[in-house]
Amino acid sequence: MAASREEVRRRATRAVVFLGVTAGLLGLALVGLGDGAYSGMKALHVVAIISWMAGMLYLPRLFVYHCGVTPGSEASETFKVMEFKLLRYITNPAMVVSWVAGLWIGIRMHFFSEGWFHAKLALVLGLSAVHGYLAKAVADFGRDEGRRDHRFWRFVNEVPTLIMIAVVILVIVKPF
Repeated sequence: MAASREEVRRRATRAVVFLGVTAGLLGLALVGLGDGAYSGMKALHVVAIISWMAGMLYLPRLFVYHCGVTPGSEASETFKVMEFKLLRYITNPAMVVSWVAGLWIGIRMHFFSEGWFHAKLALVLGLSAVHGYLAKAVADFGRDEGRRDHRFWRFVNEVPTLIMIAVVILVIVKPF
């Protein structure tokens, strides 16, 4: 049985409050760690990026399967719930934590004067734009609108992968 919109909204509110309290407590702990905060923030950043990328790679894959079922069918309704929950409870919070932790690291380590960091920021802005596009697609699928075929979503599925590869190379190699 699908949850009502009010129930979904209540669950989302609880999740946001939980994440906010957790982030606040984590922030206090990291500030209290002093020099140890960098390692903790870097670990948080890596975990958040892994979670964000999981959502960015799985959402288009769900769309591939979703566009193959009849709108309004039980399978379609199941995909809608899966897509919504993946975006709302995993992908969105992971993106926010990735940005906050990444900017904190960039400021703390004085990376804003580095060319590779500028390139990384540009790519992460691009990944954030793809994230926004996927969020719009979740809303469109939720209304049974704006469907594209599976070939389109298979192509879109590769975009975050290519961005991720470029970012990893920039961060590890620091070519400029």
